[in-house]
Amino acid sequence: MDILLTNDDGIRALGIRTLYHELVKNHHTVHVVAPMRQQSGVSQCLTIFEPLRVTSYQDGDYKGFGVYGTPADCVKVALGALLEKTPDLVISGINLGANVGPDLFYSGTVAAAIEGSQAGIPSLAVSYDDHNAQDISEQAAHVTQLIPRIPWHKLEKQRVININYPARPLAQVLGTTVCQQSPAVWENVYQACRDPRNNPYFWLIGDIKEENIGADSDKALLAQGYITISPLRFDFTDRESLSLLKDHLA
Repeated sequence: MDILLTNDDGIRALGIRTLYHELVKNHHTVHVVAPMRQQSGVSQCLTIFEPLRVTSYQDGDYKGFGVYGTPADCVKVALGALLEKTPDLVISGINLGANVGPDLFYSGTVAAAIEGSQAGIPSLAVSYDDHNAQDISEQAAHVTQLIPRIPWHKLEKQRVININYPARPLAQVLGTTVCQQSPAVWENVYQACRDPRNNPYFWLIGDIKEENIGADSDKALLAQGYITISPLRFDFTDRESLSLLKDHLA
């Protein structure tokens, strides 16, 4: 397959480099277009009011384009300017840190996959539930073998497949489950602090109430030790309210 590979942790990150080498080892053609800087939590933000700068990046046999922008920028500039042809698949990851439940609204990893899906390209977001992982070669090999098993041609257009791996060796994983996104939301909790000049600042330390997670959701099942696979769509239209408002406001 011809694959566009990106992320939000940056082009130098462990996850994207590990997945790159695994995909190449399995005879895929891989085009890396990823942020030069850490871009976690930027969602689908775009660079609009300043130039989008791109530079060639190479470290040994790992190479690609580094973008001074967001993950969404990376996919858009790759498809619009850098690649000679449309790839067969867009992969975003492997991200260090899970992307489940309400994280999907903020994740740069998922946002990059959304950009691919909106262009009509099968798209995959991959995350590992450990911000400090040192070796994710098992997970990279697993997702590489999983890719051809997904019935891409049968999925509706503009869908994203979101995969999350628990923070444990594959031998200790309880299984693989296809599940829904958790309906839980973050509670906005901020720690008030003072800088060395006694000026106030705030640090986000929000939390999610366990009773809101949902037992059959991605967040709950990932925490138990399952690999979670969730198909996502991004049509925000509320069909029920649409009919209601037509009746009252038409």
